[in-house]
Amino acid sequence: MKRVCPECDNEVIGRTDKIFCSVKCKSIHQYEKSQKENTFYFSVDKQLKKNRKILKRYNKSGFTTIRKNILLDEGFNPKFFTHYWKNQKNEVYLFCYDFGFLKINKNGVTKYLIVKWQEYMKE
Repeated sequence: MKRVCPECDNEVIGRTDKIFCSVKCKSIHQYEKSQKENTFYFSVDKQLKKNRKILKRYNKSGFTTIRKNILLDEGFNPKFFTHYWKNQKNEVYLFCYDFGFLKINKNGVTKYLIVKWQEYMKE
């Protein structure tokens, strides 16, 4: 009985338990399988990295205030963050790795205060 590679439909030659015709086909199959199984993980990871990149780009001084809509237009999603830090005023900063943001309202305009993670925040 002729065995067929599930990835490229070429004939599989060799051991009776061999499934793929080549290492390349096996690798492609495993990669595609992991992509399907980990879709949620990859999409969350992608958004976290995107959020960090945007926060970093706008935070030149280590402490910056920017309008919310500017970040959202760039693709920033405030629902995705890695951890939080609460200051003495009980304000909660949400962080994407080493850059954090705090939602504030100034004169009726929603803004984000962007900060960089500091050593004292560990405590």
